[in-house]
Amino acid sequence: MATVRPFKAIRPAAEFADKVAAPPYDVMNTEEARERFKNNPYSFMHIDRAETNFKQGTDPYSPKVYEKAKELLHGMIKKGIFIQDKNENLYVYRQIRNGRTQTGIVCCTSIDEYLQNKIKKHENTIAAKEQDRINHVDYCNANTGPIFLTYRDKKEIDDIVSRWTENDPIYSFESEDGVSQIVWCIDDDEVIKKICRYFKEVEYLYIADGHHRAASAVKVGLKRRKQNPDYNGDEEFNYFLSVVFPDKDLYIMDYNRVVSDLNGLSEESFLKKISKKFEICRYEKKGHYKPAQKHTFGMYMDKKWYILKAKEGTFDAEDPVKRLDVSILQDNLLEPILGIIDPRTDERIDFVGGIRGLKELERRVDGGMKAAFSMFPTTIDDLMSIADAGKVMPPKSTWFEPKLMSGLFIHNLK
Repeated sequence: MATVRPFKAIRPAAEFADKVAAPPYDVMNTEEARERFKNNPYSFMHIDRAETNFKQGTDPYSPKVYEKAKELLHGMIKKGIFIQDKNENLYVYRQIRNGRTQTGIVCCTSIDEYLQNKIKKHENTIAAKEQDRINHVDYCNANTGPIFLTYRDKKEIDDIVSRWTENDPIYSFESEDGVSQIVWCIDDDEVIKKICRYFKEVEYLYIADGHHRAASAVKVGLKRRKQNPDYNGDEEFNYFLSVVFPDKDLYIMDYNRVVSDLNGLSEESFLKKISKKFEICRYEKKGHYKPAQKHTFGMYMDKKWYILKAKEGTFDAEDPVKRLDVSILQDNLLEPILGIIDPRTDERIDFVGGIRGLKELERRVDGGMKAAFSMFPTTIDDLMSIADAGKVMPPKSTWFEPKLMSGLFIHNLK
């Protein structure tokens, strides 16, 4: 049983929506954000990464940074750049990129269901990253970034959404990355009740992206409960901002790897060691090699592409984590041959999202890195199987595209 709840969204006035909407806070570093949005005072990035409002070198985790986020948010509300709906609504959020469409429902979901694992996770979180978003939510007293959730598709919900999107949207614009961003407001109480009832028949929700934002939102909610010991469970702080998409709509891109050295091995010795666990052949066609099936990898080295295929018996096909391609590469090549034990901390490995293309892998290796590996994308079924098993994926397993824009919906915790 999944709970979705309507809410009184704080959102941009229509004429400001395209200027306010910004990528998630964690897709770029401080200096990239500072430079990219310096000429757009309306961008939500100034709130999401409030350190960009201070001089270079400012501690991004300083209390004054979170105070600035709060000041900017409430200033934009006061100026009418943001408005708050008077009634509790649901919203439909559609994104179209390169002809592909994903359509989700913007709502609030339950911190209790997160704690009870009815909202399932597939990643571990890092305490420092959690604390940053805890502070941000706490100071702003609002969920400012939506959690990207998915569920096993339900036709009754699809049908309602399909009918509702025949109406005029409240926002329709193209973001600077070329993605169409379209939003409808569901303000019919009977339709809202139907959607909520159908979600009660959905067994689980799954976090697709935003594990740190989710964990942080839940911890702020628990903090508010301690501060309000007479809470009844209906208060806004018991819920967090989410966009819930049917699994059939989602697209996971490849998440590729590059390494800076071969652990002292010559190219010949490296290939010989790889051949114990992988079948290897040169890719003779022009261009780069993009794997077309699971357990197959591309490798670019010394201006040559190779095809690697994991040999039978080199991984546990029954284990939902061990059979992932990111696990196979890690367990059979990166760790035993290159000595990369923890890819989260080892500076010899970097990760390149599929949105950058495989030419980026060639550019990195031709520019000084030693080897790159192109991956077959992890699937939604993989993600759900791992979450259902109560396990976690290796780091950098999934790259969802398009990303949800921040600033289009804000959930006030009051």
